[in-house]
Amino acid sequence: MKLPKKGLYAITQTDNKTGATIVNEVSAALKGGAVIVQYREKNPQASSCVAHKLVKICHQHNAPLLINDDIELAKQSGADGVHLGREDGAIAQAREQLGDNAIIGVSCYNSLELALDAQAQGASYVAFGRFFPSTSKPLAAPADIDILRQAKLVLTIPIVAIGGILPGNGAQLITAGADFLAVIGGIFDHQPEQAAKAYQDLFRL
Repeated sequence: MKLPKKGLYAITQTDNKTGATIVNEVSAALKGGAVIVQYREKNPQASSCVAHKLVKICHQHNAPLLINDDIELAKQSGADGVHLGREDGAIAQAREQLGDNAIIGVSCYNSLELALDAQAQGASYVAFGRFFPSTSKPLAAPADIDILRQAKLVLTIPIVAIGGILPGNGAQLITAGADFLAVIGGIFDHQPEQAAKAYQDLFRL
């Protein structure tokens, strides 16, 4: 499964939710237009079963499924790739285990230097943020929207924006250079299909 060109990047909200609820919510977000899904699970006991189900449902909608942090789970579940944070292992390691066609994303926070380094190491995309106050990552360092403009000038790989993004503030990030808007609560704190449509509409403006 290839990385799409642009669109809504849905990240699962898993706290206090059953596997069935997670799968149903992701299904609704995909119906609403999400083009990438990341399975983000900080309590990994049921993650293998859920990951397999998410792979299946994402592929039915022609959307890649990425696993947050866990290269082994990505490989074992047949996911399309992995998203790596600062502490989550090297791009080369992920590429070696998951293959040449795997999608490997990297969090670059507010650092253009990290993004250029990730690109040089073979990352598929880089993510910047948080751009707005976020309930999912309240302690994350803030990023300036101008970094998207700078990144667009020097990067050749896609750019993801994350952090407190709502339908009302997302358009400015796309205008500044974001190819994807990564969203958790903005989708899954609401009716996911309708919420996803509102974000996906921003890419048609």
